Amino acid sequence: MSRALLIALVLSVGPAVSNSFARFAYALVLPAMREQLAMDYAAAGWLNTANAIGYLVGAIGTRLLVARTGNKPLFAWGMFVTAIAVLATGLSHDVTTLALWRLLAGMGGAAVFICGGALSAHIATDRPDQAMTMIAVYFAGGGIGLILCGVTIPVLLAQAGPQAWPSAWIGMGLVAVAMSVASLWALARIDEPAPAAATASAPTGAGSLSGFVPAGVAYLLFGLGYIGYMTFIIAWLRQNGASTTDVVLMWSLLGVTTLAAPILWRGPLARWRGGRPMAAVMSVLALGAGLPLLAADSITILVSGALFGAAMFSVPSAIQSLVKKGLPARDWGSAMAVFTIVFAAGQIVGPVAAGRLADLLGTLAPGLGASVGALVLGALLALAQRDIRANAAGAMPARTQPGGRT
Repeated sequence: MSRALLIALVLSVGPAVSNSFARFAYALVLPAMREQLAMDYAAAGWLNTANAIGYLVGAIGTRLLVARTGNKPLFAWGMFVTAIAVLATGLSHDVTTLALWRLLAGMGGAAVFICGGALSAHIATDRPDQAMTMIAVYFAGGGIGLILCGVTIPVLLAQAGPQAWPSAWIGMGLVAVAMSVASLWALARIDEPAPAAATASAPTGAGSLSGFVPAGVAYLLFGLGYIGYMTFIIAWLRQNGASTTDVVLMWSLLGVTTLAAPILWRGPLARWRGGRPMAAVMSVLALGAGLPLLAADSITILVSGALFGAAMFSVPSAIQSLVKKGLPARDWGSAMAVFTIVFAAGQIVGPVAAGRLADLLGTLAPGLGASVGALVLGALLALAQRDIRANAAGAMPARTQPGGRT
């Protein structure tokens, strides 16, 4: 294993903590928490919306701070804040207090995801042919957390009963603290350019993103669409007769295909122009999200998880690829913060809206169906994203016309 790949793998515990533990594991624990805390679906959705609000606040804060501090301090801070918030989620039965911890986990998770994505792009700067692989490996690291959660949480709750849901959060929190410590090793071995604020020739920032509007709107719809599936899919499957074995296999396969995603999408991310990689990834995501609405048998559940996992973290990878190709290196962190703000705004709406629909209509199907529709629309919009390439001097990027001319 090359040194660069090892650094990327260790750094990839970031998405495991910020996304798989702090956000996605909630779907596995949700049925038990609803039963024990007597929550309706709107309240259950609110706890994930609180996490998304924290993510938005964290993304804005990161956008304001990263130019002064660089990515490393914010990544380290975010890891430990998220780990502590995940652990503390298991120490309260009050919904308001739980929402506070979910909010803090979202704030820390945003810093981790944004800054880690930027740092992953600096791991193999001397090997351009490996740069896209390092980015994809980082984002696919969430699969580590998904697999850990998938093989432990459903079994824990099946054996110890729904009253054991606090133990699931405490266990994840302890593992997250250990991962936070490990990530410091990777941070010490990554060289990143001086923050943009310290560079006299830095561009103004927001203006350089004007050519990325179609991708930005598609990313908003990604945030709106994927979070409905990742909040309520386990509750939907349980309502439709899925066993603990079905849930374990589906969630674990989702994690495995997340890990395989860098191989699956490496070529398209590196070679396809404009928004075509993003459109392809979101199409696969929509297919995976829609299948359980058609049937809830074991095979369909597994195919759904496999497709969703193969595409979920690859949407941020596609955005990171666009940013890396179209902007100077010193602006990558700031640009990813802007895109993450857009994404976070989308995912705030999804959980509580889907939960409210479920309470009003007596089924989760309409909310999950709306999530699929948002993903399909996002895929169509991504096709409108033109190719943008930064010039060699790192000045304002050039837009490539469909025929390859700039």
